[in-house]
Amino acid sequence: MDTLLRALADGQAHSPTSLLAGLIDLVRPAHPSDSAQAIKNVRALSYLLEQQPDYRANLRRCLLQQLSSTRQIQLYTDVGVLSNAGFFSSMKTRIGERLLPPPQNPDYLKDVFSSLFRDKRDYQWVQQLPQEVCGDVWRALHWEEETDTEARAHTRWQLLEAVQVLSSRIVAIGLEPELVRVHPDIERFESPFLHLNAEVFRFVESQHHAATDDSETGEDEKHILVLLEQCEGIVLRIRKNAARYGISVSLTYHLQRLQQHIHRLRQVLTLLTPGYDPAADPTLFQFLGELVRADNRHHKLSDLFTSNIELLALQVTEHAGQRGEHYIAESRSEWLGMAKAAMGAGLVVGFMALIKLTLAQAHLPLLLEGMAFGLNYAFGFMLIQLLHFTVATKQPAMTAARLAAAIHTPNGGKAQLSELTELVVSVLRTQFIAIVGNVVMALPVAWAIAAGWKHLFGSQAVSVVKAQHLLHEIDPLASLSLFHAAIAGVYLFLAGLIAGYYDNLAIYQRIPERLAALPWLNRLIGEQRTRRVAQYVEHNLGALAGNFYFGLFLGLTGTIGLLLGLPIDIRHITFASANLAFAAVGLDYAISGQTLAWSALGIGLIGLLNLLVSFNLALWVALRSRKLTLRDALPLLPAVARHFLHRPLDFFWPPRRPAVEDETMVETLEAGQR
Repeated sequence: MDTLLRALADGQAHSPTSLLAGLIDLVRPAHPSDSAQAIKNVRALSYLLEQQPDYRANLRRCLLQQLSSTRQIQLYTDVGVLSNAGFFSSMKTRIGERLLPPPQNPDYLKDVFSSLFRDKRDYQWVQQLPQEVCGDVWRALHWEEETDTEARAHTRWQLLEAVQVLSSRIVAIGLEPELVRVHPDIERFESPFLHLNAEVFRFVESQHHAATDDSETGEDEKHILVLLEQCEGIVLRIRKNAARYGISVSLTYHLQRLQQHIHRLRQVLTLLTPGYDPAADPTLFQFLGELVRADNRHHKLSDLFTSNIELLALQVTEHAGQRGEHYIAESRSEWLGMAKAAMGAGLVVGFMALIKLTLAQAHLPLLLEGMAFGLNYAFGFMLIQLLHFTVATKQPAMTAARLAAAIHTPNGGKAQLSELTELVVSVLRTQFIAIVGNVVMALPVAWAIAAGWKHLFGSQAVSVVKAQHLLHEIDPLASLSLFHAAIAGVYLFLAGLIAGYYDNLAIYQRIPERLAALPWLNRLIGEQRTRRVAQYVEHNLGALAGNFYFGLFLGLTGTIGLLLGLPIDIRHITFASANLAFAAVGLDYAISGQTLAWSALGIGLIGLLNLLVSFNLALWVALRSRKLTLRDALPLLPAVARHFLHRPLDFFWPPRRPAVEDETMVETLEAGQR
């Protein structure tokens, strides 16, 4: 480092870009995440600059020469903020630039910046530098000694132009039709978006006059900051209104762009504040860290997805979470109601299993057979939904979103652990009775169908070979039943997302209102019935769509596996239970105790994997959509375990009164006694 700075002082280095790049190479730690080494290197640079006036004078000259010889606006307005190309266009651009990088233009500071921080992991150590360490470097440069005011003025003009560009973009984004649809007040005369450009124009003009006339004082940025706060308030209202108007990828992209531009304009205005001191205010170095990170990762598709899909995922899982409340039984009456609904679903599944076995005996062409299986499952699940029955394995995808919403409280914190524990216990208790209801009904119904078939037609519903195959399919060791159960768990998770997506779509596209306004439908069934149909679609479109796609997934997977030569299929606990009954009757009950035990174990493990896979995936997505991680849910595990040790019956049978109400009543009585 001393050698490089001495070479600069001796006039041996002529290119400011190469010198600054070399200096950053010396400061860069061997490992990008080694912040301690980075801090040590920066402090060594500060010490050399403080001790050697020639070093700091020439480094200042080099920095100012680099700034004055390049156009800076694009660095301030483009790096780290999304373009107006849209989500999918931005994705294609990032892929294209990664495969074939664009040429670098040394006349633009944006391109020079990329050559300075050329290691794609530089942001890791730059963003970890403490403010005091960065402030020491700034103080060690002794900018008060610098006499070249022309180069510094050039940077100030570039920042002012960046303010104008950012302001114009904020206004343009704020008036996008997608945002106006959700919040029509944006277009009103008093909208801050309509006043922002005029205020920025006055600010920039006053700064220009103040620079040319020492007797004038430029206007400050306070009014602009007030308008930016009002713009941010509108962004928050738009996010809240999304629950009523629906969300889309386009809307989330515009909101993300708008927030990025408002944040960037705040930073640039801070840098333009008269007397701004980077040694005392961290804005400059935070800005630098953000620019380095954005430049290092500007080809990363994961950043684009993460920044734009979170709100959409939140809205989709929010709809699933609202439905998840109906899958949680708090009282004994609700618990018994869930048992009845689960038994109703088991009844339907018994007939669905028969239809599936009958279709298999028809030996249709593979694709037709797969579609027939899928439609059987799809229409069966939709019938279950229409009859208000419950399939147990569909609960986790819904209840996981409800649990994530409980973990994340409105103020950004976390709910009380005791309340969350009670919620988890209620979820597990409801899940238990739903599984029992499905299996307890599916087994006898399938047995009754098989026995009735033999009595009516004089033959078995399934052949001996098919019955043996059905037993083999649920054997946890002799087959891939557990792997196939995990695949079904993934489909259950996807069905939950699809349900939330279609619920959001119904709101976003205003499908119920459009249905209610259809002239031909009103003439056909009357206005009153049309309104009822529209209301039903509003509340059930997502559930019906999720059931339909889930059925297709289940039916087509095995066929796709055969076509591709892959060992993929599905196993579902309720259908596995029904298949066990069909196999037992088909073999005239000639099943050994060991085979029966392995089959029962296989059914239990299939159900466990169905639930665990779907629940964990749904919980992960729901937590990520709220900017949480699975670590935020870990404290629940020991709390639930302690509850099980003290009150294990709560996991299977609801208490007479929820525990939270008991605690509240005790506290009320104690307060009254005091």
